[in-house]
Amino acid sequence: MPNSHVESLNARHARLEAKLAVESRRPLPDAVALTKLKREKLRLKEELVRSA
Repeated sequence: MPNSHVESLNARHARLEAKLAVESRRPLPDAVALTKLKREKLRLKEELVRSA
């Protein structure tokens, strides 16, 4: 069970990374959206560290 939770967190983290990359490449990136995505990504990373 814990392993599937970690895999789920990793998948969510990867999706956020992809969204961040797309937003960053836009001609005028949305700073608010980037900040929200970065915060969520950091939250997931912290949860991964606690779960590992």
